[in-house]
Amino acid sequence: MKYSRNFYQIKSNQEIFDRLITEKDNIGYYNLPYQDISHIKAYTKNIKQKYIVVLGIGGSSLGARAIYEFLLPSKNFDKELIFLETIDPLKINFCIKKINLDNTHFVVVSKSGNTIETISLMKYIDSLNNLDKSNCTVISETDSSLSQFAEVNQIKFFPLDKNIGGRFSAFSVAGLVPLSMIGVDVENLLNGCKRVSDSFFNMSGYYDEILQKARFLVENKSRFNINAIFSYSSSLEAFNKWYVQLWAESLGKININGTRQALTPVGLIGPVDQHSFLQLIMDGVRDKTVTFIKINNLKDNTKIPSQGKKFEPIDMDFIDGLEFNDLLIKQADATIESIEKQKDIPCDVVTIRTVDEYNIAKLMFAYQLLVSTIGAFLQINTYDQPGVEEGKSILIDRLKVSHE
Repeated sequence: MKYSRNFYQIKSNQEIFDRLITEKDNIGYYNLPYQDISHIKAYTKNIKQKYIVVLGIGGSSLGARAIYEFLLPSKNFDKELIFLETIDPLKINFCIKKINLDNTHFVVVSKSGNTIETISLMKYIDSLNNLDKSNCTVISETDSSLSQFAEVNQIKFFPLDKNIGGRFSAFSVAGLVPLSMIGVDVENLLNGCKRVSDSFFNMSGYYDEILQKARFLVENKSRFNINAIFSYSSSLEAFNKWYVQLWAESLGKININGTRQALTPVGLIGPVDQHSFLQLIMDGVRDKTVTFIKINNLKDNTKIPSQGKKFEPIDMDFIDGLEFNDLLIKQADATIESIEKQKDIPCDVVTIRTVDEYNIAKLMFAYQLLVSTIGAFLQINTYDQPGVEEGKSILIDRLKVSHE
């Protein structure tokens, strides 16, 4: 008797690793840590405007935003980076009112070149302040309509490789160009990526951590299908949003067996969400894994002062003299301990040494590799997004009909 298998088996770590090595030939983000960025730095050092506004949505902006907002509280940037990633007119005009259009450089990012939100924003901005080579930079695929627009109008154009998906483009020109414009150390970003990539593909530290976590999540996906990130710093809020897109758009797929896969991402900020979502984690259904992210050194030693007799009725002098950074870490540790005591909630802890380009790049590149590894285990196409294309097509068709 002969059976024809139409289901997938969870492969060995070596088989998965071999698949990822093969992917390096046609999935562009793997090679970004080793790129030459001298042309980016040469161009961006001549951008003098105070405001840098990114016109983009989703993967075209979330990666750069995650890096910028992580660095912002501890860096003294001379310029301001603003992400205009909505077609909500209230938000659009609120953002525009805060800037001087005559002192603004616009970075238009659209991989396809026909992202309707981005082009809509671009047209509106152009009506307010003519977009030309003096105040605009375009990032898109080489043969897109947006690249043709840049060529016709003699606007600086950076090509975005076709094999780099939007949600994997943080360390491509899509992220590096605007970040470099405001003074982010983009070399150090790539150094962080190299550290993770070299370790993983040399089968050392990151290899074991990523393979082990990916295998656990896949083997237990029926029971624990929700992954919550608990980031203990408000500077990681944009990172959480980036992670949600990376995770959901990459892993919500139909596999080779025709089975729908889903590992649902949730982004939380501590200690704020200790007062909401933590209750669900602790006493709710055991369908969630939790990853805690802590930062050892926030580069801020602000302390809780002792205010003497005025606060005696509150009887909390045990916090006097404690740095807020230490309080944040202690709150994270207490929450982690409470989760571990439950003994049936899978959790792990990621500790970031300090706030700089190197460390945020390590975190983000490790997550990209983790998602690729999970996708390989699930035997899905990690890099497409067919589920979002139909809605785009319907919208465009309806707009064309109403325009006739």
